[in-house]
Amino acid sequence: MSQKLVVTNLEKSYGSVQAVRGVSFSVAEGEIFGLLGPNGAGKTTTLECVVGLRRPDGGSIQLCGIDALEQPEAVKQIVGVALQSTFLQDKITPREALHLFGSFYSHRVPADQLLQRFSLQEKANAPFDSLSGGQKQRLAIALAFVNEPQVLFLDEPTTGLDPQSRRELHHAIGQMRQEGRTVLLTTHYIEEAHALCDRIAIVDHGTVIAEGKPDDLIAKSHAGQHVSVRTARPMDVSQLRAMQNVSSVEAADGAMELKTANAGQVVIDLVRMIETQGNQIIDLQIRRPSLEDVFIELTGSKLRE
Repeated sequence: MSQKLVVTNLEKSYGSVQAVRGVSFSVAEGEIFGLLGPNGAGKTTTLECVVGLRRPDGGSIQLCGIDALEQPEAVKQIVGVALQSTFLQDKITPREALHLFGSFYSHRVPADQLLQRFSLQEKANAPFDSLSGGQKQRLAIALAFVNEPQVLFLDEPTTGLDPQSRRELHHAIGQMRQEGRTVLLTTHYIEEAHALCDRIAIVDHGTVIAEGKPDDLIAKSHAGQHVSVRTARPMDVSQLRAMQNVSSVEAADGAMELKTANAGQVVIDLVRMIETQGNQIIDLQIRRPSLEDVFIELTGSKLRE
């Protein structure tokens, strides 16, 4: 499978602040690749350098076999970009915007086709300032599609959207996967990255700290499993922490969550303890490590919003 994007040792600083520190990754044809990390991690700066909005201080970028730093105009004809916020004239309509953006390219997709694809037919002739947040974001992606790009870049595509609008965009991105399109998206939503991306790179403080398929990263994690137990009467936290194979105990939503490398044995010991105390189990769940657990393991902190 050919590589549509190869980024090598990318660097970018703003004065004394080094926003991107030697970032390297590649995206294969037909792959949805995610840059996952907290706000300020360097995701957006990396994307802006890749698509030509910023000039990196060092490194190289190959896009569809083209040196993106040497031939930025050639690259712009074959990529599509939807940034975090899209600002258009208040009274321009989606149809007018699609015609306008299409005029910038030698090859363009008909506006009606894009309006249908992104469920904007009913708003085709409505002023931009009358669109909802989800409709504006769908229009932004439609505009990024106007030249039928070989690689599509989506920067935090669902930030600030309500759950229904987020689901609609997830469906649109899933459709891109079915069509074999190549997509790079940035996000700080862990569940979103896990659900949408074939592979991810976790970025923090301007560096890639892990890369791979979400499930592979989880499988390699040493974060351990979690046993969540809810009982009729509160349990003694000190007794739980003293149990063998339990590395930590936290209260979460009325339940006690035990972290362990041996969930099976911990469950057996828990049931015995609860029976001995004459208590009753209301709920008992075992959860494998999540991407958030991987992130905490790698960075020592929760994903910062």
